[in-house]
Amino acid sequence: MAAEEVNKPKSLPPYPEIILKAIEELNEKNGSNKSSISKHIESTYGDLPAGHSTLLTHHLNKLKDSGDLVFLKNNYMKPDPNAPPKRGRGRPPKPKVPLPLGIDLGPARPRGRPPKDPNAPPKPPKVKVSTGSGKPRGRPRKMARPSGGLGGSTATTPASTATGKPRGRPPKVKAPMTEVSVQQ
Repeated sequence: MAAEEVNKPKSLPPYPEIILKAIEELNEKNGSNKSSISKHIESTYGDLPAGHSTLLTHHLNKLKDSGDLVFLKNNYMKPDPNAPPKRGRGRPPKPKVPLPLGIDLGPARPRGRPPKDPNAPPKPPKVKVSTGSGKPRGRPRKMARPSGGLGGSTATTPASTATGKPRGRPPKVKAPMTEVSVQQ
């Protein structure tokens, strides 16, 4: 903001006043767009600061947000005093009912979980409740293969020989390379 005041000539009134005056003087039915406002200001005030278009955009947005100007179909205009106020999108908030006099709510609760009471007696340990079936929960543990079966060997046999198929994905077969001779 300080840079804006330094760059402005002393004779130039504040930008919001200039903009509102330009819109009044242009007096267009559907409002005035930014370029027509800018041209009117340039023709009226002559020498303007270097960042005139940036300043104009900034102040137009400020006036629009404050409600001093209405932006409709890319045009800025003064709001109609007889028009009902525009409602925002979505469901309106519920009206707050004022509390009756004499009721004291007390201090507000702090955020987060309350701290544990150091003077409270310790809780008794939890007792495990059995499911009733007698079986442990979850997947059963892998059992080691019995050694020394009918074959009499003490070494464990892999699954590939027991079923006749190897385990896992078979290796990719590479095509045989054929030599190509180049004649010159």
